Amino acid sequence: MATAYYMQLVIEMTEAGTDQEHIPMILYNKPQIPDRTSFLLGRSKEDPTPQIIDCGKRLTADGADLIAIPCITAHALHEQIQKQVPVPIIHAIKETAAYLRQEGICKVGLEATDGTIHTKVFQQELEANGIQVVLPSEKKQEMVMHIIYNNVKAGLAVDMERFAAVEEELLTEGAEVILLGCTELSMISRDEAIGSAYLDVMEVLSRAAVCSCGTLKAEYQRLLR
Repeated sequence: MATAYYMQLVIEMTEAGTDQEHIPMILYNKPQIPDRTSFLLGRSKEDPTPQIIDCGKRLTADGADLIAIPCITAHALHEQIQKQVPVPIIHAIKETAAYLRQEGICKVGLEATDGTIHTKVFQQELEANGIQVVLPSEKKQEMVMHIIYNNVKAGLAVDMERFAAVEEELLTEGAEVILLGCTELSMISRDEAIGSAYLDVMEVLSRAAVCSCGTLKAEYQRLLR
Protein backbone atom coordinates (compact mmCIF):
# COMPACT_ATOMS: atom_id res chain seq x y z
CA MET A 1 0.00 0.00 0.00
CA ALA A 2 2.88 2.37 0.75
CA THR A 3 4.28 1.83 -2.75
CA ALA A 4 0.86 2.43 -4.32
CA TYR A 5 0.47 5.60 -2.27
CA TYR A 6 3.89 6.85 -3.37
CA MET A 7 2.83 6.45 -7.00
CA GLN A 8 -0.44 8.28 -6.26
CA LEU A 9 1.42 11.17 -4.62
CA VAL A 10 3.77 11.59 -7.59
CA ILE A 11 0.76 11.82 -9.90
CA GLU A 12 -1.10 14.23 -7.62
CA MET A 13 1.94 16.49 -7.17
CA THR A 14 2.76 16.76 -10.87
CA GLU A 15 1.60 19.82 -12.80
CA ALA A 16 0.05 18.20 -15.85
CA GLY A 17 -2.93 18.98 -18.08
CA THR A 18 -2.90 15.76 -20.08
CA ASP A 19 -1.85 12.13 -19.63
CA GLN A 20 1.20 12.77 -21.78
CA GLU A 21 2.51 15.50 -19.44
CA HIS A 22 2.79 13.13 -16.48
CA ILE A 23 6.05 11.48 -15.41
CA PRO A 24 6.67 7.96 -16.77
CA MET A 25 7.11 5.51 -13.90
CA ILE A 26 8.34 1.92 -13.70
CA LEU A 27 7.11 0.10 -10.61
CA TYR A 28 8.85 -2.90 -9.05
CA ASN A 29 6.85 -4.02 -6.03
CA LYS A 30 8.55 -6.94 -4.23
CA PRO A 31 6.98 -7.71 -0.83
CA GLN A 32 9.24 -10.76 -0.39
CA ILE A 33 12.31 -8.63 0.43
CA PRO A 34 13.36 -9.63 4.00
CA ASP A 35 12.23 -7.36 6.82
CA ARG A 36 14.63 -4.45 7.12
CA THR A 37 14.11 -3.79 10.82
CA SER A 38 14.72 -7.42 11.82
CA PHE A 39 18.01 -7.41 9.93
CA LEU A 40 19.19 -4.03 11.23
CA LEU A 41 18.48 -5.06 14.82
CA GLY A 42 20.33 -8.36 14.37
CA ARG A 43 17.22 -10.45 14.88
CA SER A 44 17.51 -11.94 11.39
CA LYS A 45 20.48 -12.90 9.24
CA GLU A 46 18.45 -12.38 6.06
CA ASP A 47 20.11 -9.34 4.50
CA PRO A 48 17.60 -7.37 2.37
CA THR A 49 20.38 -5.41 0.63
CA PRO A 50 21.11 -7.83 -2.28
CA GLN A 51 17.44 -8.02 -3.25
CA ILE A 52 17.03 -4.23 -3.10
CA ILE A 53 20.13 -3.85 -5.28
CA ASP A 54 18.69 -6.37 -7.72
CA CYS A 55 15.48 -4.34 -7.92
CA GLY A 56 17.52 -1.21 -8.61
CA LYS A 57 19.49 -2.90 -11.39
CA ARG A 58 16.31 -4.24 -12.99
CA LEU A 59 14.72 -0.78 -12.92
CA THR A 60 17.86 0.71 -14.45
CA ALA A 61 17.88 -1.93 -17.19
CA ASP A 62 14.26 -1.02 -17.94
CA GLY A 63 15.24 2.62 -18.46
CA ALA A 64 14.84 4.33 -15.08
CA ASP A 65 16.90 7.54 -14.72
CA LEU A 66 16.06 8.05 -11.03
CA ILE A 67 14.96 5.63 -8.30
CA ALA A 68 12.84 6.16 -5.20
CA ILE A 69 12.52 3.56 -2.44
CA PRO A 70 9.17 3.90 -0.62
CA CYS A 71 10.61 2.25 2.50
CA ILE A 72 12.27 4.65 4.90
CA THR A 73 13.95 1.92 6.97
CA ALA A 74 15.79 0.77 3.82
CA HIS A 75 17.50 4.17 3.72
CA ALA A 76 19.80 2.93 6.48
CA LEU A 77 21.30 0.80 3.66
CA HIS A 78 21.25 3.61 1.09
CA GLU A 79 25.01 3.97 0.74
CA GLN A 80 25.53 0.25 0.11
CA ILE A 81 22.68 0.14 -2.39
CA GLN A 82 23.73 3.27 -4.27
CA LYS A 83 27.25 1.91 -4.80
CA GLN A 84 25.81 -0.99 -6.79
CA VAL A 85 23.06 0.85 -8.70
CA PRO A 86 24.20 3.04 -11.64
CA VAL A 87 21.49 5.73 -11.42
CA PRO A 88 20.77 8.15 -8.54
CA ILE A 89 18.56 6.94 -5.70
CA ILE A 90 16.70 9.70 -3.87
CA HIS A 91 17.75 9.92 -0.21
CA ALA A 92 14.46 10.74 1.50
CA ILE A 93 16.12 11.51 4.84
CA LYS A 94 18.60 13.99 3.36
CA GLU A 95 15.72 15.60 1.47
CA THR A 96 13.74 15.83 4.71
CA ALA A 97 16.61 17.46 6.60
CA ALA A 98 17.11 20.00 3.80
CA TYR A 99 13.40 20.82 3.74
CA LEU A 100 13.19 21.28 7.52
CA ARG A 101 16.26 23.53 7.50
CA GLN A 102 14.68 25.60 4.73
CA GLU A 103 11.54 25.96 6.84
CA GLY A 104 13.51 27.05 9.90
CA ILE A 105 12.53 24.06 12.04
CA CYS A 106 14.91 23.46 14.96
CA LYS A 107 13.38 20.54 16.87
CA VAL A 108 11.43 17.54 15.56
CA GLY A 109 9.83 14.42 16.96
CA LEU A 110 10.47 11.16 15.12
CA GLU A 111 8.08 8.28 14.59
CA ALA A 112 9.83 5.42 12.81
CA THR A 113 10.63 1.72 13.09
CA ASP A 114 13.00 0.38 15.73
CA GLY A 115 15.43 -0.38 12.89
CA THR A 116 15.46 3.20 11.64
CA ILE A 117 15.92 4.61 15.13
CA HIS A 118 18.63 2.06 16.01
CA THR A 119 20.77 3.00 13.00
CA LYS A 120 20.42 6.73 13.84
CA VAL A 121 20.11 7.53 10.14
CA PHE A 122 17.58 10.30 10.88
CA GLN A 123 19.31 11.56 14.00
CA GLN A 124 22.70 11.95 12.32
CA GLU A 125 21.37 13.71 9.23
CA LEU A 126 19.06 16.04 11.13
CA GLU A 127 21.59 16.94 13.80
CA ALA A 128 24.17 17.64 11.07
CA ASN A 129 21.69 20.25 9.83
CA GLY A 130 21.26 21.82 13.25
CA ILE A 131 17.94 20.11 13.99
CA GLN A 132 17.38 18.48 17.38
CA VAL A 133 15.57 15.11 17.42
CA VAL A 134 13.10 13.96 20.08
CA LEU A 135 12.46 10.21 20.23
CA PRO A 136 9.47 8.47 21.82
CA SER A 137 10.00 6.87 25.22
CA GLU A 138 10.36 3.08 25.27
CA LYS A 139 6.66 2.60 26.00
CA LYS A 140 5.57 5.01 23.26
CA GLN A 141 8.01 3.46 20.77
CA GLU A 142 6.30 0.13 21.41
CA MET A 143 3.05 1.86 20.44
CA VAL A 144 4.61 3.12 17.19
CA MET A 145 5.79 -0.39 16.31
CA HIS A 146 2.35 -1.79 17.17
CA ILE A 147 0.75 0.68 14.77
CA ILE A 148 3.24 -0.12 11.99
CA TYR A 149 3.30 -3.92 12.27
CA ASN A 150 0.08 -4.94 14.01
CA ASN A 151 -2.18 -2.37 12.36
CA VAL A 152 -0.98 -1.07 8.99
CA LYS A 153 1.15 -3.98 7.77
CA ALA A 154 -1.55 -6.38 8.97
CA GLY A 155 -4.22 -4.50 7.01
CA LEU A 156 -6.15 -3.57 10.14
CA ALA A 157 -7.59 -0.29 11.44
CA VAL A 158 -5.07 2.00 13.12
CA ASP A 159 -5.30 2.38 16.88
CA MET A 160 -5.65 6.16 16.89
CA GLU A 161 -5.58 6.33 20.70
CA ARG A 162 -2.02 4.99 20.63
CA PHE A 163 -1.17 7.37 17.79
CA ALA A 164 -2.51 10.34 19.77
CA ALA A 165 -0.57 9.27 22.88
CA VAL A 166 2.72 9.29 20.96
CA GLU A 167 1.89 12.70 19.47
CA GLU A 168 1.13 14.16 22.91
CA GLU A 169 4.45 12.97 24.32
CA LEU A 170 6.55 14.30 21.43
CA LEU A 171 4.84 17.70 21.43
CA THR A 172 5.20 17.95 25.21
CA GLU A 173 8.94 17.35 24.74
CA GLY A 174 9.08 20.43 22.52
CA ALA A 175 8.85 19.03 19.00
CA GLU A 176 7.80 21.70 16.50
CA VAL A 177 7.03 19.07 13.89
CA ILE A 178 6.56 15.28 14.10
CA LEU A 179 8.09 13.26 11.28
CA LEU A 180 6.17 10.29 9.94
CA GLY A 181 9.41 8.43 9.25
CA CYS A 182 7.95 5.14 8.06
CA THR A 183 5.90 4.70 4.92
CA GLU A 184 3.32 2.63 6.84
CA LEU A 185 2.67 5.71 8.95
CA SER A 186 2.01 7.61 5.71
CA MET A 187 -1.20 5.60 5.42
CA ILE A 188 -2.44 7.39 8.54
CA SER A 189 -1.63 10.76 6.97
CA ARG A 190 -3.59 9.67 3.92
CA ASP A 191 -6.65 8.31 5.72
CA GLU A 192 -7.01 10.31 8.93
CA ALA A 193 -7.34 13.99 9.88
CA ILE A 194 -4.15 14.22 11.95
CA GLY A 195 -3.71 17.98 11.88
CA SER A 196 -0.79 20.20 10.99
CA ALA A 197 1.80 18.90 13.46
CA TYR A 198 3.18 16.33 11.02
CA LEU A 199 5.58 16.11 8.08
CA ASP A 200 5.15 12.92 6.07
CA VAL A 201 8.54 11.76 4.77
CA MET A 202 6.73 9.93 1.95
CA GLU A 203 5.50 13.31 0.74
CA VAL A 204 9.06 14.63 0.86
CA LEU A 205 10.22 11.64 -1.22
CA SER A 206 7.44 12.10 -3.77
CA ARG A 207 8.07 15.85 -3.98
CA ALA A 208 11.77 15.26 -4.64
CA ALA A 209 10.93 12.83 -7.45
CA VAL A 210 8.58 15.30 -9.11
CA CYS A 211 11.04 18.19 -8.78
CA SER A 212 13.71 16.05 -10.46
CA CYS A 213 11.59 14.64 -13.28
CA GLY A 214 8.68 17.01 -13.89
CA THR A 215 6.93 20.18 -12.73
CA LEU A 216 5.67 20.46 -9.16
CA LYS A 217 2.20 21.88 -8.52
CA ALA A 218 2.30 25.18 -6.64
CA GLU A 219 0.34 23.82 -3.67
CA TYR A 220 3.11 21.32 -2.91
CA GLN A 221 5.89 23.89 -2.68
CA ARG A 222 5.26 23.80 1.07
CA LEU A 223 4.46 20.52 2.82
CA LEU A 224 4.06 21.97 6.30
CA ARG A 225 0.63 23.50 6.68
